Amino acid sequence: MLYRENGQFKTSYRADQQIFPIVQDRWAIALLVAAAFVLVPLVASDYMFRAILIPFLIMALAALGVNILVGYCGQISLGSGAFMAVGAYGAYNFFVRVPDMPLVPAILLGGLCATAFGILFGLPSLRVRGLYLAVATLAAQFFSDWMFLRIKWLTNNSESGSVSVSGLQVFGAPIASPESVYWFCLAFLVVIALLAKNLVRSAIGREWMAIRDMDVAAAVIGIRPMYAKLTAFAVSSFIVGVAGALWAFVYLGTWEPAAFSVEVSFRLLFMVIIGGLGSISGAFFGAGFIVVLPIFLNQFLPAFASLFGITISTATVSHTELMIFGALIVWFLIVEPHGLARLWATGKQKLRLWPFPH
Repeated sequence: MLYRENGQFKTSYRADQQIFPIVQDRWAIALLVAAAFVLVPLVASDYMFRAILIPFLIMALAALGVNILVGYCGQISLGSGAFMAVGAYGAYNFFVRVPDMPLVPAILLGGLCATAFGILFGLPSLRVRGLYLAVATLAAQFFSDWMFLRIKWLTNNSESGSVSVSGLQVFGAPIASPESVYWFCLAFLVVIALLAKNLVRSAIGREWMAIRDMDVAAAVIGIRPMYAKLTAFAVSSFIVGVAGALWAFVYLGTWEPAAFSVEVSFRLLFMVIIGGLGSISGAFFGAGFIVVLPIFLNQFLPAFASLFGITISTATVSHTELMIFGALIVWFLIVEPHGLARLWATGKQKLRLWPFPH
């Protein structure tokens, strides 16, 4: 009886089109965001910030960008790691080459660099689809590795492609402590997630979903496939590029092209599949699952094996992690293709009918 919209009447189109039409949802999201900004920094340790919370925020942002392209527009991409690298190195060049360049504009400009790169490698989507498009986007990964290792100007004449940043500040406040890094990443995530939620509910979002469901039928009713696909690549690449810049600047500090390898692209795709295709909340579920699971396995498996007098090496734990990832992806594809987000939505629907039978 607590989660039901009885008596919540909509008297205008504006009220009917709210992102969270149920009052309980609006309060829950407001309390969740408030707790994330206020309560979490009070109780979290430095280890939680560095190992769980900050990677979760940045990876959730990157998965959000991938989900727009893969989940909402149906364009398979294996070049997300390359878009993150372009965002990171683009922001780095603006930051070190432009005198007194503020941190936030540098990160956003890095996202714009990733946007141009994403549109360039999104052009094959106008002619190919499915596996062929995945291979075409995978080429972006190898091209970015070559570009940042061979074009020395992009890495400030670094022989190995390794670069670093320090002395980060926002409005004069240093971004050095784990709490400040957490707040900085959380602010980016909240703003971009809100904008993305509005975007997928707009006209362009409906065009993306029409292209995903049946591009031929979408073209027949007047939707321009070229415009829809390239805008999806542009928006997705921008968000992923911003996530890459945050990952490099405030999490790694020092990085090289190998930090954005093809493994990152696959990991982001796993987040989207497990979290839920075509769902903003799916990016959060998938990122949380992928970030927390390795830490849980590293703690749980050795402790569980020690109960039976068995010693498990770190290599065995790593291999077990990969096997569990593979099994979960297959399970979600077969049993629940829409991932954890659909399970969450189903639970909410059942809660709306409780305690009546259904």
